[in-house]
Amino acid sequence: MTKAKPKRYKPDTLLSVAGRDPQANFGIVNPPVYHASTVLFPTVAALNNARDSRFTEVFYGRHGTPTTFALEEAVAALEGGHRAIAFGSGKAAVLAALFAFLKTGDHLLLVDNAYGPTRALAKHTLARFGVEHTFYDPLIGGGIAALIQPNTKVVFTESPGSLTFEVQDIPAIAKAAHAAGAVVIMDNTWASPLFFQPFAHGVDVSVQAATKYIVGHADAMLGLVVTTAETYRTVRLAAEELGASPGPDDCYVGLRGLRTLGVRLRRHQEVGLALARWLGARPEVSRVLHPALPNDPGHALWRRDFSGASGLFGGVLEPVSDQAVAAMLDGLELFGMGYSWGGYESLAIPTEPHKMRAVSEWDPRYPCLRIHAGLEDADDLIEDLERGFERLNAMH
Repeated sequence: MTKAKPKRYKPDTLLSVAGRDPQANFGIVNPPVYHASTVLFPTVAALNNARDSRFTEVFYGRHGTPTTFALEEAVAALEGGHRAIAFGSGKAAVLAALFAFLKTGDHLLLVDNAYGPTRALAKHTLARFGVEHTFYDPLIGGGIAALIQPNTKVVFTESPGSLTFEVQDIPAIAKAAHAAGAVVIMDNTWASPLFFQPFAHGVDVSVQAATKYIVGHADAMLGLVVTTAETYRTVRLAAEELGASPGPDDCYVGLRGLRTLGVRLRRHQEVGLALARWLGARPEVSRVLHPALPNDPGHALWRRDFSGASGLFGGVLEPVSDQAVAAMLDGLELFGMGYSWGGYESLAIPTEPHKMRAVSEWDPRYPCLRIHAGLEDADDLIEDLERGFERLNAMH
């Protein structure tokens, strides 16, 4: 086969062909893993040419190897961006994206339901370097124009948001931000490249923790930033300064996970919706936080902008003691308790959104759960949760 021209194909085909060039690797289907720090050049001219082309050619291990470039090429094609940059973790990817566009005296607008480590970067690391930040309500939409200051350089979005899963009006936010000359960065981890196209909705830089659905097996840390042609060099220079490059083995694992992303993510969606609907009928549950449910406040925006839903969602319980919630979760057999998500396994953890909010209120009387629907049989998972509610009610 000849090397595919990625933008000609639909997403499911891209998942199979993007980032592969068998003819360049002796006909081998998958790109090999290149372990490299030093790269040798035969002449001074070749060395100098490689230095000038270090963002696109193999120059030094920290800048990437053919394994890295294959992953970057595939993800950029899937998300509809210009180019991608791989990192050793999702948080490193977020940091590079922010560092690329912010300096002392600048101002950042950060959505109030952002991933906790992203909030920490704004409150601690960026603040130490003299970057101001303001948290904004995730449902603000085009009203964000009123919060943009003369020194606002970045508007950071995440949709749906962490823990509470509000859907943002990304096109409206992007329109207001661009009118003021600000860059729009989006955390697209929840939807992955398959279910949301950030650049078609006005985003300038897309960030994702590829640790989650792209890797898909809970066995590697990986981050990715995808850019437009206009923002690529700025982000690439920031990545070079930070030096947070991923290992080639993790890039290979990311590529391998990418090939099955379509079938996995649709299964996560199927199981997640089955659990969400069942939980919505339980008397112990006050509300299910899942934008693909018709009664969710963000459903209309989700239907307009997204092509699917992942397996991560939330649940708000009726008021009950912490001990009762612990009794429910401690005895679950199929749901593990642990951070991260996006692997094949189901997870359930208690969350406290009210402790992470600055401007959007959350009632602490109602305990919250974050649930990741894995690839198990939905009926088995429901039976496990049903026994959990029996324990909760016995304590209550």
